[in-house]
Amino acid sequence: MNIETPQPFGAPKAKPATPMKARRQRRKEIAKAPARNKAKPEKLSRKSYEKEMEKLQVKLCHLQDWARETGARVVIVLEGRDTAGKGGLIKRITDRVSPRTFRVVALSAPNERERSKLYMQRYIEHFPAGGEIVIFDRSWYNRAGVERVMGYTEEKQVKRFLEDVPKFERWLAESSVILIKLWLEVSKKEQDRRLEARIDDPLKQWKLSPMDLKSYTKWYDYSRARDAMFAATSHKPAPWYVIHSDDKKRARLNAISHILSLIPYHKVKHEKVKLPKRSDKNSYKDELPAHQVKLVRERY
Repeated sequence: MNIETPQPFGAPKAKPATPMKARRQRRKEIAKAPARNKAKPEKLSRKSYEKEMEKLQVKLCHLQDWARETGARVVIVLEGRDTAGKGGLIKRITDRVSPRTFRVVALSAPNERERSKLYMQRYIEHFPAGGEIVIFDRSWYNRAGVERVMGYTEEKQVKRFLEDVPKFERWLAESSVILIKLWLEVSKKEQDRRLEARIDDPLKQWKLSPMDLKSYTKWYDYSRARDAMFAATSHKPAPWYVIHSDDKKRARLNAISHILSLIPYHKVKHEKVKLPKRSDKNSYKDELPAHQVKLVRERY
């Protein structure tokens, strides 16, 4: 993926390579990049998708037990353009686990008091204690993305942020916090389709905000901001992992599988649970006192 920072963000362009060097570099890029000219994989059937998802959700339950047992602290950062599929992925991750262990953090725009804090402070306040896994639905990387593109912060603050974040993330790694950063990449064509679907669907209209419409006109500005962010903040302790998300089902499976592969969890052994015998001592007539309450009408 291109990680050059083009204008208008003011990064100097690299000197053009000689023709021979350019050809060699191009061959390396083609060898590393996924094959785009291959035929698209067949559409994943719902049955196959649900079967694989169930297997992964069982493993997420094992991860949950391991985190509780060991006191591990895990931070998962999900970033990507509007409609990339972050919400759907989070729903599948958290569907079968405890919200006390898997916490989702989706912060709204900061109020006046929050703006007076250190920038990272409002995010650190939500970091995991021992035995917790925190998923950020957008994160401190707002500064490198929406705030930069929409002009909500000064360029010098963005540059300072991009310089300081790798230091902060290295400190997290040294503090035994597992940090996983995922970028969900959606194509322009698929984003158009998903946004248009939100216009008329009453179940999805709430997802379409005035900010989405403003951002829609700035596709290439977001591309520049993305590449600048990758160039500055993808480092060994916390690299960026990119998941192509035009196919939502495959993206969810790939993302959860990858998250699991990055955490050294294991299945925790438990003694088999056996329900104890109920006691009839101090028995009580426990029929519902219908005259003291109002029953909900059974419409279904």
